[in-house]
Amino acid sequence: MSSGGLELPPGDGGHEGGSADAPGGAPGGASGGVPEGAGGGRSGGAPGGTVSLTAPEPGAVRAGAELDWGADAWTEVRTRAQRAGRAYIWLNLIEQRLRSVVGAVLRPIYEPVHGEDDWVVAAAGPAGQEWVQRAVAVREVSRRKGYLLDPADDNVLSFLTLPQLRELMVQHWPCFEPYFDDRREIELALDELEVTRNVVSRNRALSRAVLEQAERASARLLEVLGGGAGSPSADRLPIDAVEDLVGDRYADVVSVHPDRVRLQRQLPAEDLFGGARRLDAIGIGLNLLVQNYSGRRLVRLTEAGCRVRLLFLNPASSAVKRRERELGLRKGELSRSVEMNILHVRRVRAGLRDPSRFEIHVFDETPRFTAYLVEGENSGIAVVQSYLRRARGMEAPVLVLRGGGARASSPPRDAEHGLFPTYREEFESIWQDSRPVS
Repeated sequence: MSSGGLELPPGDGGHEGGSADAPGGAPGGASGGVPEGAGGGRSGGAPGGTVSLTAPEPGAVRAGAELDWGADAWTEVRTRAQRAGRAYIWLNLIEQRLRSVVGAVLRPIYEPVHGEDDWVVAAAGPAGQEWVQRAVAVREVSRRKGYLLDPADDNVLSFLTLPQLRELMVQHWPCFEPYFDDRREIELALDELEVTRNVVSRNRALSRAVLEQAERASARLLEVLGGGAGSPSADRLPIDAVEDLVGDRYADVVSVHPDRVRLQRQLPAEDLFGGARRLDAIGIGLNLLVQNYSGRRLVRLTEAGCRVRLLFLNPASSAVKRRERELGLRKGELSRSVEMNILHVRRVRAGLRDPSRFEIHVFDETPRFTAYLVEGENSGIAVVQSYLRRARGMEAPVLVLRGGGARASSPPRDAEHGLFPTYREEFESIWQDSRPVS
């Protein structure tokens, strides 16, 4: 009889050890006191009462766990941890910002009547009694166990989760409406974050697509809630949450791309140069600007107030001939390409009402790098590439740097350790020794 009172089916007499009459047999279909199936069964005519040591067949379950992780497993878990870490920073920022907004709007309404500790309970109302009481209980447990490390967190509001903060906001939307234009936009952004929050809280795999969606929703939500960068030039290269927290580890390097093709997927020429107030570029032919940003746009950019200085390698210099040999180009091929680019920007300059704002120079030194230093009102970025001996500019690795704006009142973060000022100084030095193009 089984423990549930049901009779177990009789053993199969055709199996070895399945009968009490078999040699070494025992009642109940066991042999030698070992239950049938223990040790993986017997094979090859092993005598009764013994356990076979024959290796299991391929695909069979082995005894013991495989505890080691291979290289692929470690790569996978590192990728998971990196994505979850980025998502957690965004979610943490959103939760803290929303908690601050809810407290700023609802506390003055409920606290004078219900007191410092009970105003959140009162604001939750009958519909939120279950989750707000759970938050009160978690707070008391945290107090007893010493989990409250910061006295500023010793309040019920600090123990509400993102969905609960959202619920308070929705319930009291007439109180929030004077501060925010579109309730639907806030709710949609929080809906997009809910998938990420669920995945991160349970330490499950987060795909790149979901992470990017969460980052976009978080940036949009912070902007709506009044926590965004707020500068027009930030739309060109916004500071994300991770860069803001750990960016000092990498000076002012924002991103690194293996070649210019991948750079332009992430940062098209329209986003790089659009809205600039100051544009300085140095290189052999400046193809990133000349071939990817039309002459009409350059005219509009300059007429809108941007000051442009372009520094080309002299197409008649010996340095161009050396570069042609390095790249295996036919004689005169590179110099003609540079000449065509210079002619193009000269036509652009000729169409301006104030040509003095568009300067073109050439230099005769050995080209060491190409750089586009683009500055807006309050922020700037630079795209820098070193010239490799056997690789064209399109194939060389690219650094994207963040720098100060044309009218920045204070130096950029980590200016003394950043690369942007270094390339700015190098550009100015070569500009002083260059010759203008008539």
